[in-house]
Amino acid sequence: RGHLRRRGIRAVIPQRADQAANRKRLGRLGGRPPAFDREAYKQRNTVERCINKLKQWRGLATRYDKTATIYLAGLHLAAIFIWSAR
Repeated sequence: RGHLRRRGIRAVIPQRADQAANRKRLGRLGGRPPAFDREAYKQRNTVERCINKLKQWRGLATRYDKTATIYLAGLHLAAIFIWSAR
């Protein structure tokens, strides 16, 4: 976390309730709670759902393709199928 803070990268995943309770219990020794950006969390959720949809396509999930160009072509095909089904 310290490394991420030094680089200016904010927390995107919200803090768990038990971690927040432990932090409060420790008082000032518990440290500073990580900043939470709700908009970044929404965008992360959208990206993760898209990646999971793409991984449902067996060729992308298993990565059997030998070359990057064939893998990219499969990625484009999967994206077209997802887009057309929408």
